[in-house]
Amino acid sequence: MTKKKFSLLSLTMVMLLSAALTGCGSKNETSTSPAKEKDAVQNDGTIDVSKLDPVTLKMYMIGPNQKDLPKVQEEINKYLTEKINAKLDINMIDWGDYSQRMQVITSSGEDYDIAFTSSWAFDYLPNAAKGAFMPLNDLLEQYGKGIKEKLDPRFLEGTKVKGVNYGIPANKELAQQFVWRFNKKYLDKYNLDISNVTTLEDLEPLLKTIKEKEPADITPLAVPKSFKPYLPVDFLIGDEIPIGMFLDTKDFKFMNLLESPELKSALNTMRKYYKAGYVREDIATLDGIDNIKTGKFLVDREITQPYAELGWSRNAGYDIVTRPMQDPVIYTSSAAGSMMAISSYSKNPERSMMFLNLLNTDVYLRNLIQSGIEGVHYKKLEDPYIEDLPAMKDNYAMPGFALGNMFLTYLHEGEPKDKWDAFEKFNSSAIVAPTFGFNFDTAPVKTEVASVTNVAKEFIPTLYTGSVDPDEYLPKAIQKFKDAGIDKVIAEAQKQFDAWKAEQK
Repeated sequence: MTKKKFSLLSLTMVMLLSAALTGCGSKNETSTSPAKEKDAVQNDGTIDVSKLDPVTLKMYMIGPNQKDLPKVQEEINKYLTEKINAKLDINMIDWGDYSQRMQVITSSGEDYDIAFTSSWAFDYLPNAAKGAFMPLNDLLEQYGKGIKEKLDPRFLEGTKVKGVNYGIPANKELAQQFVWRFNKKYLDKYNLDISNVTTLEDLEPLLKTIKEKEPADITPLAVPKSFKPYLPVDFLIGDEIPIGMFLDTKDFKFMNLLESPELKSALNTMRKYYKAGYVREDIATLDGIDNIKTGKFLVDREITQPYAELGWSRNAGYDIVTRPMQDPVIYTSSAAGSMMAISSYSKNPERSMMFLNLLNTDVYLRNLIQSGIEGVHYKKLEDPYIEDLPAMKDNYAMPGFALGNMFLTYLHEGEPKDKWDAFEKFNSSAIVAPTFGFNFDTAPVKTEVASVTNVAKEFIPTLYTGSVDPDEYLPKAIQKFKDAGIDKVIAEAQKQFDAWKAEQK
């Protein structure tokens, strides 16, 4: 759910609009709560609604528009009126348009209240740094105590910017783990053993079998142009830009990963696979493909979570099995994989935090906003299970991972009752990246970051997918990145990291 990706388009937009966003900085101060909001909070944490004036909270959410949203919103607003004397105006913006639209909305100074943000869409860090979001530390203390009680504290710690929280992360998988995801049909058909498959190189005999024995429309390794060979690295600015620190670092240094022997070896392997026909010939221009839907693949790569195989298999209609590529790791970007922020222009920050507190603590509200109306969009089975009705699929399919505390949500038939306990164990078992909690401020090198981003667009898809010979193109890419200022970016990142690390001690 949570993907370690940084949108290059969004990053570019942030830089182009930085001057406009800087104008938000004057509002980027902790607000003084109106007396009514303060007085409404009782000693036991409950809200005395009679002391609150009615407000409407405008919220922007990622995902396609839902036909039944007005109907569900009516029920949401009945409940919120009872709880905090507020109504919610939800505005959906589709996946591909969200980052750019939100940058325009933010730079215009629109006084919306709440928006989805993350490490991969409407990018949390640069927007927080530019003043687009309101500081939340005081608001959390006064109106969000339930959030702090429910949320793994590492979510809030990992998303601080210079000690300040600007967003409320969704309680879900905190750790990140890549897996090889296999279509079990072909494993069974050819009796293929995956028990020792971990690395890219381990896949070779399996890919060879499928290439030789299956029709050409069955892709052995089905990955798009965004594919990156796995490295045990925490990336500085998303995995499109080859700057990172190895997880087992002893010197805590960022490096240009194109100069690492580990990446060079992976590029050679991908080139061999490309020439052998194990990946699609058009891979470098392939935006994406729904392997689950087509079923015409042996293996792809995905980020997992506990019991992910069950969900993938249910959606596919056939069995999916996986093998881990790595142990779970907690990165700064995975903590920021799904968040809600309050706009710095919001006129209702206190009520917004009251709503976010409910969204993360109230079972009824959390499931209403995700699954819709009982009897219309889903049917309750034996607690905690539900069954989706046709209206949910056709008229109300909200992006659940983006809507707050996942641990409050109902389960579908076939999911184990201990699902959310398993998530907590998964998070607890993970190692913590050496850079966890460090947020790089790109402002001092924004010109170089923009230039490096453009070079990445030019070289990374072809290099990383094996579409070109690394012996020829890797030296060209390294030089092009150097000309664009990658060494200056690394030096600035190291300077900031060293200062941050000294503060942690």
